[in-house]
Order: sequence, then C-alpha cells, then structure tokens
Amino acid sequence: MLDFSALTGYLPTLKNAVFLTLEFTVLSTILGYLLGIVLSLVKISKLRPLRVFADVYTSIFRGTPLLVQLMLIYYATPQLVSYQITPLQAGVLTFGLNSAAYISESIRGGILSVDKGQWEAAMALGVPRVRLLMNIVFPQAFKNTLPSLVNETIALLKDSSMVSIIGVADTMRWASLVQAKTFRAFEAYIVAAIIYYVLVMALTYLGSRLERMVRVSD
Repeated sequence: MLDFSALTGYLPTLKNAVFLTLEFTVLSTILGYLLGIVLSLVKISKLRPLRVFADVYTSIFRGTPLLVQLMLIYYATPQLVSYQITPLQAGVLTFGLNSAAYISESIRGGILSVDKGQWEAAMALGVPRVRLLMNIVFPQAFKNTLPSLVNETIALLKDSSMVSIIGVADTMRWASLVQAKTFRAFEAYIVAAIIYYVLVMALTYLGSRLERMVRVSD
C-alpha cells in the first residue's frame, strides 16, 4: 500500500532541495551560455589555432559521457591542483563546460544563418565588427537559435539529477535519502519526478512566451 504520509516529516528539507536544484540549474546555465558565446565567436574567427581548440573542446565534451566528466572534475581536481572542490562547484563547472559545447554549436549555426549580404553591407558602410555582431548579427542569431537554447536549458535541468551522485543535496538526493530512511521508494521518487515535471513545464512555458516575444517583428 502507498503511504505518502511517511514523507511528511521530510517536506521542510524538500523545499531546500528544490531551491538547490534551481540554483544549480541557473548557475550552470549562466556559465554554459557565457562560455558558449565565447566558443561560438572563436569558431567563426580567422585564427586557425583558436578554431582548432574550440573544435577539439566541443568534440571532447560532446563525445564523452556527462557522468564521466562529472566524476573526473569532482575526484581529479583535488589530485591535480590540490583544491578540495565542493560537490556543488564540481557540478556547476561540469554542467557549464558540457553545456557550452552544445550551446556554441547552436549559436554558431545561428550566426552563420544570418544573410551574408547583411555582413557585406555593414562592412561596406564601415560598421565596426563589434557593433556588427552586437547590433545586427546576435539579435537575429538569438532569435534563430532560441528554441534549441531553451531545449538545452531544459535538458540541463533534467540532467541535474546526476549531481546527487557526488552528494549535492538536490531533489534527487532528497528522494534517495528519504527512501533509505523510510523504505518508501515509490512515494519518494514519484514526488521527485513530479517536482522535476513541474519545473520542466514551467521552463517550457517561459521559453514559449519568450519565443513569441522575440518573434513579434516577424
């Protein structure tokens, strides 16, 4: 028989776990977007060594499992640089670096999708490259890549459950601890699943609203 009342005493800690899940997602998303933008600019630059570095970076982070990356950063950092990284720091760093590889490809594609004639016209008029990117190219690239960027953020939120493996007290970790103490596996994990579902649906709704806002000009 199901007995959700067994979870009542753990609800206060659940609130903290959900907030930590959101904090982790926000920090990882910010890091991923910032690094992704830098990588996308490197990939379209004329400096071959930088382009090669960006391509190798993307290949490594897209070609290896995220869980392996998480374990390497969490357990290898103290060994390599003598710094005792916290589970939350390791998680944010890993997910940010991994997400940047995917985001950079999306943004690069968005930049290249901008009509070449606009680049040529701006350069013919003497528009500085920085202004060309910031005022002409990036707004259009952002509009073109927004759906994939929203999907990447949603995937990051769902994959955040992995950080419970290294001890981050997030929603998934809460469910695992409750299950271990109460032996109510179904109740604990179904509550965690519902929370993730609600968060994903909220993020999907916000993404849809944002897409409609940026496409008003269409």
